[in-house]
Amino acid sequence: MSTQPVRVVRHPDAVVELRLDDPERGNALDLRTAEALRDLTAEVADDPGGAVLLRASGTAFCVGGDLRAFAGRGQDTGAYVHAVASAAHAAVTALYELPVPVVTAVRGAAAGGGIGLALAGDIVLAARSARFRLAYTAVGLTPDCGASWLLPRLVGPRLAAELILTNRVLSGTDAERYGLVTRAVADDELDADAYRTAAELAAGAGEALRAAKGLLHGDAADGLRRRLAEEARLIADLADGRQAQARMASFLAARGRVEGGDGRTASRAPETVS
Repeated sequence: MSTQPVRVVRHPDAVVELRLDDPERGNALDLRTAEALRDLTAEVADDPGGAVLLRASGTAFCVGGDLRAFAGRGQDTGAYVHAVASAAHAAVTALYELPVPVVTAVRGAAAGGGIGLALAGDIVLAARSARFRLAYTAVGLTPDCGASWLLPRLVGPRLAAELILTNRVLSGTDAERYGLVTRAVADDELDADAYRTAAELAAGAGEALRAAKGLLHGDAADGLRRRLAEEARLIADLADGRQAQARMASFLAARGRVEGGDGRTASRAPETVS
């Protein structure tokens, strides 16, 4: 069993799978995971095959930043959060700029930075029971991983504002209705549908698919890069503030009480903020 939080699997049919593989922590993003994701997306970018499949082990796609890793660092909190965000943002940029189609499969929770990772795909499939929640403002932070740039382009500015400001939860079915994902599928069909989609793309007219993707993206990547830099700056600045640190500590304390006092899975926040 792999001990790495992210891994790459190269399949014989030219599908390159990038898998978040830390299910016990809900595939949460601490510095180790974010740096592994950065490094492996760079590896995939060097040889992306015919299509890339991004999915996750376990019952959650990615629950976002690991608040337990963020909390308790005092004046070093902002620097740590900036390092995590910067590494994750390098991964988002690499995924978005891959020349081949990217298929994302979302099961369970996609929260915080997990949403930006999911939306970097060209085709996003979600289990109908999946749960999408931004959750940043509940703990005194702002979006990262490109969420503030991607969401308005996918669902429009009004719904994007509601999702970011109120932390409204969308199911996979809701996400399909509003255009956040390409298609919602039955939970037990997600993995097969996502792999089949990636395999069909990998077997397609590669030159045409690459050219079409280039037309779809145009020069948008420059705007995404600028927004990612601003997102990293803002979330780090806020993480250094008293309000965010108090909210993160309060949230983790509440999770510890609910889970019996040990708080071992508090890092699975922020998707359970309520």
